[in-house]
Amino acid sequence: MSAASRAPLRSNRSTRTNRTAARVRGRAVLAVGTAAAALLVSACSSGGTSGGGGQTGFITGSDGIATAKKGERADAPELSGKTVDGGQVDVADFKGKIVVLNVWGSWCGPCRAEAKNLETVYKDTKDQGVQFVGINTRDTSTGPARAFEKDYGITYPSLYDPTGKLMLRFEKGTLNPQAIPSTLIIDREGKVAARTLQALSEEKLRKMLAPFLADGSAGSGKSEK
Repeated sequence: MSAASRAPLRSNRSTRTNRTAARVRGRAVLAVGTAAAALLVSACSSGGTSGGGGQTGFITGSDGIATAKKGERADAPELSGKTVDGGQVDVADFKGKIVVLNVWGSWCGPCRAEAKNLETVYKDTKDQGVQFVGINTRDTSTGPARAFEKDYGITYPSLYDPTGKLMLRFEKGTLNPQAIPSTLIIDREGKVAARTLQALSEEKLRKMLAPFLADGSAGSGKSEK
């Protein structure tokens, strides 16, 4: 076979190879895009009433607040590190207090909607043995987070967790944060006692916190089996 006759074959094989490579790249881009879209959908939602069921030891009420009764609460994981303003916080240092833990991002609309409500309730309850702590996540720098805190007058500390590693420390099947925003209550013994996956009004936040202020622990709901 002459060189002239072999050239088209090489050209055809090259064309097929390029087309195959293009299809592979296309599928890869599509997969990445789909994953990113899923992340965006789940990254900032108003939550809901999901949770509980099986042997989880907690139930979710019609108000979207899930609670676990005493004896069925999981220990809060180790939550410590740098804060948005450059300080240091270790949630374990607040054992003996009721800790309200709020997961938020400056880019999150529902987080902006609830921010002043959180600060108002914090100011009203901090002298009653309540400590608020934020976990700022998926902000690529602390600048937007600091601006958020300034705009909404937030005075309690927030751990800076851009990659979400602190959220992943919560055990699966427990009252773990699954959306942004999420708000959890850690009881005086350092156990996760309540959770909601939605932006909170001042009224709903007070309702969520009230049983714990009454006796320092609470969690009277029956376990869902």
